[in-house]
Amino acid sequence: MSTSLVWFRRDLRLSDNPALAEAIEVGGTVIPVFVDDSADGLPWPPGSASRWWLHHSLQALDRSLNARGSRLIIRRGPTAIALQQLIAETGATRILWNRLYEPAYIARDQTLKSQLRKEGLDVRSYNSALLFEPWTVATQKQEPYRVFTPFWRSARGIGFPPPKRTPVERLPSVSPTLPSLDVAELGLLPRIAWDAGLKATWTPGEDAATQSLEDFIRQPLASYADDRDRPDCVGTSRLSPHLHFGEIGPRQIVAALHHARGRQSSPPAPRHFETFVREIGWREFAYHLLYHFPATTDAPLDPRFVDFPWADGDQAETLARWQRGQTGIPLIDAGMRELWHTGWMHNRVRMAVASFLTKNLRLPWLAGARWFWDTLVDADLASNTLGWQWSAGCGADAAPYFRVFNPVLQGQRFDGRGAYVRRWVPELARLDDKVLHEPWIADRQRLAAAGIELGRSYPEPIVDLRESRLQALAAYAMMKEKN
Repeated sequence: MSTSLVWFRRDLRLSDNPALAEAIEVGGTVIPVFVDDSADGLPWPPGSASRWWLHHSLQALDRSLNARGSRLIIRRGPTAIALQQLIAETGATRILWNRLYEPAYIARDQTLKSQLRKEGLDVRSYNSALLFEPWTVATQKQEPYRVFTPFWRSARGIGFPPPKRTPVERLPSVSPTLPSLDVAELGLLPRIAWDAGLKATWTPGEDAATQSLEDFIRQPLASYADDRDRPDCVGTSRLSPHLHFGEIGPRQIVAALHHARGRQSSPPAPRHFETFVREIGWREFAYHLLYHFPATTDAPLDPRFVDFPWADGDQAETLARWQRGQTGIPLIDAGMRELWHTGWMHNRVRMAVASFLTKNLRLPWLAGARWFWDTLVDADLASNTLGWQWSAGCGADAAPYFRVFNPVLQGQRFDGRGAYVRRWVPELARLDDKVLHEPWIADRQRLAAAGIELGRSYPEPIVDLRESRLQALAAYAMMKEKN
């Protein structure tokens, strides 16, 4: 009887899992494996919030496997050594996994695949994470796309693939004598308990991901195109961390949306459906860019920005105030505090805080990208890179550099009644709507009535929005002249 190792990475689900499905179809013993690869020394290792999520997601996966008669075997890397030891212990002749697309992972996996094949193993890899793998979409000149709209038009022309059916009602048992670490032994959780907000906000795992999708289809999808930019309400799916860890796949999401359109008595209007699917398309585009332009994880796609004149001097305190949500700009502070407490931030606010950091404060986009990487539960190298380079104006399909988000106008437009700011910046809760998003224009009497003393109970603005915008535009003009 043959033995297959199914190497789980960021595909922590049983449904629509091509590697697992193939192992089951081949037959024989199937051993689910997870290897802690922190010893591999790869760049951009998971940040603190991602490690928290991974801990709980692995526990959820193991519970699902146990319910079906199997279990997750957990080992500590280096990955190549850990897998070779498992092969020796189990007599496995086959190893299957679902592909990752970050540059360092591609290089590692290709080396590993070649090495294992030389040793006589049957090694296969599959796509579980994307609708369209990066090399399947190209321009007429067979070049990668740099602009989203033609990319998505081309990808849509290929057609959406259906989910892969995985027969997981019952799985082959794994020998009880095969050693495995407990998830807790990986040390993924914080030593100092700062994760109460994450616990209160999220439930990692495949079952929770499926429930989140059902909840989204049942209610927010019906008004998605109207409400997705409003941070004061639940207008988005919040599926991003589940997608990143592969607790649900994009094929499953698209299939569920199509199914909902056909079975609901009052299905969402097509514009809501298309707007949401287009957001999944942005994730696909991010992976397309990362694959074709791997250096962009640490360097701007637009080479002119290598010499961009970022703010002079030691900016550590300025960066720290942005990180802590103490800039004196209410929408920015609300977003940064939401991020710290929940490990997530509304996308409209993400754009505002990124624009504020790179343009009003003129701090490098990589400083923001690294902070997001450590604090977001949905920290994804492709999407994080795309988002920060878009905001800074130095990437593909980037916002024009002269587009500087005005956080006052953004707050007034998308949080008009101030519910979002009042939740996350409670020291401003009693301030009236008229000046909530710019308390520095309020007179002393109005501030006093709200219990606010600028500079003491709430910071003075860290920069003048108008003046800092003009300085950013001047810096951009200087860069263009040099190039």
